[in-house]
Amino acid sequence: MKNRVFPLTILSLLTAISFAAVQTPRSSRTALASTSQSPLQNTVREQLPESCPVTKPLTHPFVPPPPYPKEIGPDGFWFGSNKLWTQLPLNGTWQGLRPYDSSRTALRQKLFWWREGFDGDKDSVPMLKVTGKRLDSPAPALMSDQHANASWTDDPKRTFFIVTGIEIPMHGCWKITGRFEDGELSYVIWVTQ
Repeated sequence: MKNRVFPLTILSLLTAISFAAVQTPRSSRTALASTSQSPLQNTVREQLPESCPVTKPLTHPFVPPPPYPKEIGPDGFWFGSNKLWTQLPLNGTWQGLRPYDSSRTALRQKLFWWREGFDGDKDSVPMLKVTGKRLDSPAPALMSDQHANASWTDDPKRTFFIVTGIEIPMHGCWKITGRFEDGELSYVIWVTQ
């Protein structure tokens, strides 16, 4: 008896799914398909207030000098100068950040910074300073790790970069500033759920 019940259950489910697909109007299916392709982008557009001037790609975007990688993923862009640059999201948003651990409430984010000629073999604990201020309402300042660390790419060119972590007290519109040697770089980012 069990052998007959299983195929009948599967057949019933497939029939229900097929019937639901036939009953969905074509225009609704098209609308559902277009929203399901990029739900994150749609959500972010709805949540990003006009009052938050997030940093966007420039008309003539920054291109890192050789031997640093020029290419970047489709969701981001390079921002800065040879003295200090970073990768930013095209939509200007950090979404879904979580606390470092259960004892904290601030939102954790790792930041990656590059500088032409930076040598992590000679400077494994670079003196990068990161600060941040919320622009859209009062908030405590963000906290950054006590020190940054040098790291490198896994490709044959082995280019170095600087990594550090920050803890953002709450969601909102934040101006982040990094300072390393004679380089300084600021950008605005929207932090949301």
